[in-house]
Amino acid sequence: MAGRILVAGIGNIFLGDDGFGVEVVRRLRTMAIPDGVTVADFGIRGIHLAYEMLDGYDHVVLVDAMPHGGAPGSIALIEAETDAIAGDAAPDGHDMHPAAVLAYVKSIGGTPPPVTVVGCQPASVDEGIGLSEAVAASIDDAVCAVLELIDERQGGSTRVSGDSGTSTRAVR
Repeated sequence: MAGRILVAGIGNIFLGDDGFGVEVVRRLRTMAIPDGVTVADFGIRGIHLAYEMLDGYDHVVLVDAMPHGGAPGSIALIEAETDAIAGDAAPDGHDMHPAAVLAYVKSIGGTPPPVTVVGCQPASVDEGIGLSEAVAASIDDAVCAVLELIDERQGGSTRVSGDSGTSTRAVR
């Protein structure tokens, strides 16, 4: 087995498409996941996620709604530049987006492991429960992207492909 991996769903289910990451990990938790992989819903608990990242993971996959300039529902994979993030910011429990979580890890003396963000372009993050049609339709592609990342990080050779057949390395 290749190292430990944390797959963390983040977001606020009360803000429409911001609940994307939570929904993806909910789906992943119904599947057979390889040993050494932890799949968890962190929601808006950024401080909790920061401390979890200190628990010896070799790679972290953050799943989140994230504006990246694509069409609503499009998926992008981004390798976070953890070395470039400053670790001197005080935590703000109401604004613990991924960069703030990584900065907090550094501010408490930790070193973030390599981080890949599986981001989905939201259509709306207005108050309300439930994903937009475009974002809900991208859940399967995001699940496949996460499974491929797990497979790559653990040195596997099986590749999982989504219904759309799109590459998980590019914005669909």
